[in-house]
Amino acid sequence: MRNHALLVGLGIFFSRIAGLVRERVFAHYFGNSDAGDAFKAALKIPNFLQNLFGEGVLSASFIPVYAQLLAKKHEEEAAKVASVIGSLLFVMTSFLVLGGVFATPALIDLIAPGFVGEKRLLTIKIVQILFPGTGFLVMSAWCLGILNSHKKFFLSYVAPVIWNLTIIVTLWIWGSKQVQFDLALTVSWGLVAGSFLQFFVQLPSALRLGKKIIPSLDVKLSSVRTIVRNFVPVVVSRGVVQVSAYIDNMLASLLPTGAVSSLAYAQTLYLLPVSLFGMSVSAAELPTMSQATGSEEEIRGYLNERLNRGLQQIAFFIIPSVVAFLLLGDLIVGAVFQTGQFDANSTRTVWLVLIGSTVGLLASTLGRLYSSTFYSLKDTRTPLKFAIVRVVATTALGILFGFYLPKAMGLEASWGTPGLTASAGLAGWIEFFFLRKALNKKIGQTGLPFTFQLKVWAIALVSAGIPAAIAHFILPEHMHVIIKAVIAVAIYGLLYFSLGYALKVEQAHSFLQKILRRLK
Repeated sequence: MRNHALLVGLGIFFSRIAGLVRERVFAHYFGNSDAGDAFKAALKIPNFLQNLFGEGVLSASFIPVYAQLLAKKHEEEAAKVASVIGSLLFVMTSFLVLGGVFATPALIDLIAPGFVGEKRLLTIKIVQILFPGTGFLVMSAWCLGILNSHKKFFLSYVAPVIWNLTIIVTLWIWGSKQVQFDLALTVSWGLVAGSFLQFFVQLPSALRLGKKIIPSLDVKLSSVRTIVRNFVPVVVSRGVVQVSAYIDNMLASLLPTGAVSSLAYAQTLYLLPVSLFGMSVSAAELPTMSQATGSEEEIRGYLNERLNRGLQQIAFFIIPSVVAFLLLGDLIVGAVFQTGQFDANSTRTVWLVLIGSTVGLLASTLGRLYSSTFYSLKDTRTPLKFAIVRVVATTALGILFGFYLPKAMGLEASWGTPGLTASAGLAGWIEFFFLRKALNKKIGQTGLPFTFQLKVWAIALVSAGIPAAIAHFILPEHMHVIIKAVIAVAIYGLLYFSLGYALKVEQAHSFLQKILRRLK
């Protein structure tokens, strides 16, 4: 698991670093402007299709069946299954992309009712440009499903680097030549080009590994019917999760200018540890768990062991991420985004939103692994039920935390954006609680040992507190925020792993031993 998770993590790391560079360049030219709000809001609408029919859904429905066929050496049937699923996805997304282009004005009114005038018109134009690129991203996820099932993890997760680089180059070439509204449209075309390139670099490897993949709509195959049967509840599950995100975006559009952009900037940082440590372990585990064989008792014991080990591996990295965002978040946000139109005031605003996001960071990442375990058991309905609970909780808590509480406490309306992210985090904990309770009934007691959590939280708080004090009270005020952030994060990382090693935390031992072996 660790080698596979490492490959996934490396791929995600490079793509996320490229994503951070993209966001920094974007912030330089757009800041928290109307054009920035329009682009960020527009990006969420076609992404709905990508998330609905893309990586998460295929991981839950396609990979377990396809990987099991490979494990049983049924390679010819596996190729037929991959062919049919790829063809069905192509046809489905083609119709949905075409329909989405024409339905954009109505979608804008649903997702961003607070946008009016030129801001609304710009958002509509951007969405209509972006929709075709979404089809390429969905097909890119199909390639990812094939590659992951063959235990080829790196390419599929590093491919988004090309997507990010295409947008960065577009901003670099036209950023100083166009006004913000025109630049937003140009960047949209760059995004479509990047989507095509992300799909194109994976396609040759997917076709080579899949063998004999040809267009086909033969839905009579039993394996295809199983995938389609599992596909529907997962699509609905992903759909309601996306609805949760759109509710946040919709509520943010009703807040002052900059709320939508601030939410998007914070989510870029928030999703970095989710992807690096939550997704990497979950993605690496799903094909392996799906190939488990033996009696029911043996399979339950195997899944229980892998799940508990994976939970600790995730928590060892996520807990310090939470603490870093809390104590060093102003430095991290400033280092990544503070340039051009994005000033120190914008940094403080995004930091507050990021703090709200930390509420559910651990629950979101651990929940991914629980969902993957359900999917490996070909149970796609249980995660769906709890995803619906999460959406209801997100909506109710979002209205409360985003609007009523700030007003009742006499705070400015801008405090509503951190309230939205905090409420979404609380809803994530509710979903996590139900996922764990349901899975424990299937495979036995799972979760993080209390002593492990206590030790990791203590190490993280001590390790982050020292560099935070150094950065704010010892380093010169005029020192560039990037230099401050590098010094603080370096000290934090060194202290965290050193203390973890000294206190015999298994994950710290394993990590440092790997580094020492490489150095030798």
